Amino acid sequence: MKDQAMDWQELTNLTRGQPFVVERVRLAGSGVAIEGEFELPQLAQLNVEDQVFVTAFVRCHGSIKQMERIFGVSYPTIKARLNRIAPMLDFVETDPAPSRADVIDRLRRGEITAEQALSELEGRT
Repeated sequence: MKDQAMDWQELTNLTRGQPFVVERVRLAGSGVAIEGEFELPQLAQLNVEDQVFVTAFVRCHGSIKQMERIFGVSYPTIKARLNRIAPMLDFVETDPAPSRADVIDRLRRGEITAEQALSELEGRT
């Protein structure tokens, strides 16, 4: 095995787009290794070309005009590629509903009323 770390592009090329699972992670500098079954982040599951495209899109702050210039393609081509990639990426809920235990704890501490607690437990925040 090489002394240098393999980047995602090399790994993606090596696996030729086939799904894979990471079974060992070593923390750089500490020598600590963790073994298990780890799923790759969604962006790392994209092929190399799509990873480059998404990275460019983020660096352009979502400007399709800039993407047209960078890739030398038309607006519909950029939109079509975004539409193809989007279903591959799940939306991550950034404000999940509080757990039942959290709601009850807040009620016990007097931070919310019984009515608010019932509303949250029923999903009507």
